[in-house]
Amino acid sequence: MASAQPGGRAERTRASILEAAETCFAEGGFAATRLEDVAARVGIRRASIVYHFRDKAELYDAVLADVIGDLLERVTPVLTGPGSLVDRSTAAVSTWIDYVAARPTAARLMLREVADGSRERLPALVRHTRPFYELIERVQRDEPDDPVARGSGADPVQLATTVAGSTVFFFAAMPTLLPGTPYDPHDPDRLEAHRAEMIAITRRALLDGTETC
Repeated sequence: MASAQPGGRAERTRASILEAAETCFAEGGFAATRLEDVAARVGIRRASIVYHFRDKAELYDAVLADVIGDLLERVTPVLTGPGSLVDRSTAAVSTWIDYVAARPTAARLMLREVADGSRERLPALVRHTRPFYELIERVQRDEPDDPVARGSGADPVQLATTVAGSTVFFFAAMPTLLPGTPYDPHDPDRLEAHRAEMIAITRRALLDGTETC
């Protein structure tokens, strides 16, 4: 929709709406979140949101696109850069963990989205994460001389899902599952322990079977 607002102002308003909507959807889920809730958090009228996004579904889709798009921009140069496939993969795992630590609403958003999905209604997240999994498969396919790509028994998509799911659960679910305890996923020692565990899992899965190649 064309905007009559000055470009800079319109872009700032849109960015504020996306930021507020990400928090609202992460806290309440898609069904429970109203456009009025988002508008109140931004400090604008509901009509101003509709000016930028046709309806709640379009706003939600834009939030998912922003969350996953930002992650893809961070991980792509790591996975496609120099170094062995194992080193790049573990660096990508570390980048993913840093991303979620800095943007915890992303973990809650992903957890709610998957929980609300079913075989009859695939999560909208599936469409947005497809380029990420395609990147993983392409990186492995384009490394025919790397011993990991040639000999590992690890399924790269399954491995990525395991690491992603563990990290989402670590940030979004564990504090709720341990009420009354000082469980803080952002505690430096706890965060680094999770990072070390995810990197160890990744290295072990990728290196499995390469010794005989």
